[in-house]
Parts: sequence; C-alpha cells; structure tokens
Amino acid sequence: MTNPTSEEPKRFGLESQIKRNPHADFNKVENERPQFKYDKVWEYTQIPDKDWKVGSGANDDSWKAHKKLEIDPYQEGRTPVDNYKTLISGVVPRPIGFVSSISKDGVRNLAPFSYFTLVNHDPPIFVLGFSGGRGNPKDTARNILETEELTINIISEWFVEAANYAATNAPPGIDEWKLTGLTPVQSTKVKPPHVAESAFSIEAKLIHSHEWKSKTDPNRATGTLTIVEGVNFHIREDVINKDLNNIDIAKLKPVSRLGGITYGRTVDGYEKPRPDFDKESSTEEVKELLQ
Repeated sequence: MTNPTSEEPKRFGLESQIKRNPHADFNKVENERPQFKYDKVWEYTQIPDKDWKVGSGANDDSWKAHKKLEIDPYQEGRTPVDNYKTLISGVVPRPIGFVSSISKDGVRNLAPFSYFTLVNHDPPIFVLGFSGGRGNPKDTARNILETEELTINIISEWFVEAANYAATNAPPGIDEWKLTGLTPVQSTKVKPPHVAESAFSIEAKLIHSHEWKSKTDPNRATGTLTIVEGVNFHIREDVINKDLNNIDIAKLKPVSRLGGITYGRTVDGYEKPRPDFDKESSTEEVKELLQ
C-alpha cells in the first residue's frame, strides 16, 4: 500500500481500517509542537563509534535487554492492515515517488507513493507498488498500465505540503495539479509533465508489471507492481556538481516517508569508507576472525 490516491478509500475502504491519523484534533496537536526549524541545515557528524573494531558487533549492548517477537504475517487474528502498519513503520525511511501521469483520455494525475525505489542504474530502473489489482487499479497505476508513461519527481522540503495534498481522496478525473498549485513542465520523451518545483525529476516508461494476489484469498488482487525505466532526467542546476554526476543532499533537502502520517527530514549524516577485503584480509584482526 501507499499514500492514498483518489479511489483508494472508495474502492478498498482502507482509510477507515488503517486509521492513519492517530490524533482526534490534528491541528491542535500540530500547533502545540515546536515550529519547523528552517535554520537546521545539513551537517556531517562522526559515526556513532568512530573507534569500532572489526568483529566487535553492535556499538551498544542495550539490544540484549529485549527479546524478539516472532510474528507470522498470516497467523490467526492478524489482518493485512496489521501487516501494513508494521511494514510502513519498520521499513523506514522510504523514498517517495511523486508520480505524474496522464490517462488515455488525456486527464492529468499527480500522486505520491512510498512503495518506490531505485533498483538498477544501467539502465536506470525504478519500481512502484500500488494497492489494487489490474482490474481495479488506482488512477496512477491505470494510467501507467494503459499509456506506459510517467514522470517521477523527488519531493523536497519546499513543497512537501503541496505534495501531501496530492494524496487527497478526490474522485477519479480530478486534476491534483490544480489542487496543489504545483507547476507542470512539458517533458521531452513522455507525455506526462514533470514538476517544476522538484529539483530532480525522471521521465520514465513502463517495461513490466505484475499483479499480486492475496495469500488468504487467491481470487482477490491486492496490488500491482510496475517496473519502469528512466529515459530522461531533469535536475536543477544548483543541486548537481559540475561533472553532472553527484547531487548535493544539503541542497536537495529530500523528504522521506515514515510510519502513519509521519514524514522525515534528512539533515545530518556520517561517512564510513567501504572496507576493501583484499587489504583487510592481510590484517591480524581479520586473519584471527577467519581461522
């Protein structure tokens, strides 16, 4: 499942089951929180244990005080909604694919999806997951399956509110571009426009799709996977280096999806070189561990 698109609540009734918003009065809760810190910028910190030694395991032993629970996703009394809540709150942070598509009748659609990621670079391959099967798909999924074209736009902090509004449960045929106030820009190799406000947009074409069936009811389609190829990039000039190969995360300010209705910021990080086994295997520490 992903962020809701126009037909999700009507067709699947998921919103009433998921109870995504845990607050009776969200505006009251938000107004009581600290204001957004615009002056909080990207910075590098040390890794948690800069003196970590090969073979020494976790950098903190507090995990030993807790046992792991074993959960069968299909055990008695456990519902798909339970699995959904567990997965979206545990597999985090997730990148968001802000997808622009056009129906075969020319109707524009814009919606965010957090069942999305990059899976290959040559060629550039991305996957998007949608709740609902091919026979009862979301607007975006239907458009991609029928026209085989889309754009994927990375969401940054400066337009997260507008992107979130595109997840509204508007009926089919509603143009989310108008509701969000975002700016469509004509693409070069596909018909769907890309988002001007996005610092990194990808024109893409469908290369494969797969329909998922429920394990408890094999006759019921529960989701559709689409595999798409990136065929053209649009990157804001100030966020990419002069060699046009590395995007500055401090300027991109990407937004990620967490559990429930929570989004995440990316404001700090740490670096650690990948170990070279040819070199590491000659050290006494590694030799001893491998005896």
